[in-house]
Amino acid sequence: MTPQVRKYVHFAEDTLIEGTKPADPPLRMAGVAAVLTNPWAGRFVEDLRPEIHAFAPILGREMVERVGPLVGGFDTVEAFGKTAIVGVNGEIEHGSALIHTLRFGNFLRDAVNSSEFIPFTNKRGGPGNSITIPLRHTTKAAARSHFMTLEFSIPDAPAPDEILIAIGVATGGRPHHRIGDRFQDMEELQHDQTVKPG
Repeated sequence: MTPQVRKYVHFAEDTLIEGTKPADPPLRMAGVAAVLTNPWAGRFVEDLRPEIHAFAPILGREMVERVGPLVGGFDTVEAFGKTAIVGVNGEIEHGSALIHTLRFGNFLRDAVNSSEFIPFTNKRGGPGNSITIPLRHTTKAAARSHFMTLEFSIPDAPAPDEILIAIGVATGGRPHHRIGDRFQDMEELQHDQTVKPG
């Protein structure tokens, strides 16, 4: 069975004020979700590769083309992520099959000039389930400033025989971020271990 996309959903939010202080510049986070029929629903299929090879590139290309304009082009993107929610007649493996393949993820990586791992979630759920997309910096894995979550929902998706997949991007890190990064922690811990009380 060839999957069919029932709908694409676009989502965007702009944070103008964070912690009572204006965000300068404002942070835009945006996502695109695709709701499609699950070609493997209700049965166990040993080899998922034919559908992955046939359909993941189509989804990857289309979703990346849709998310770019939501943030004014990919030159503005500093963080990215992806997710899949499988309807209750499917396996979590079915959603994973479509997002955990270079045939899908490389479209987003190439668009933002990244070779980094794209953070993800994958789960089973029903209509209105929270679409939770973890984000991180596109090129600086240790940048805690860009550890964020994009979240939205679609009231009628995924249906039991559907898969919902989504990608998300952000134009910056958390407004007023000030907790440093992993490398700063490593340096501080090393210093603490070498400088002991006399």
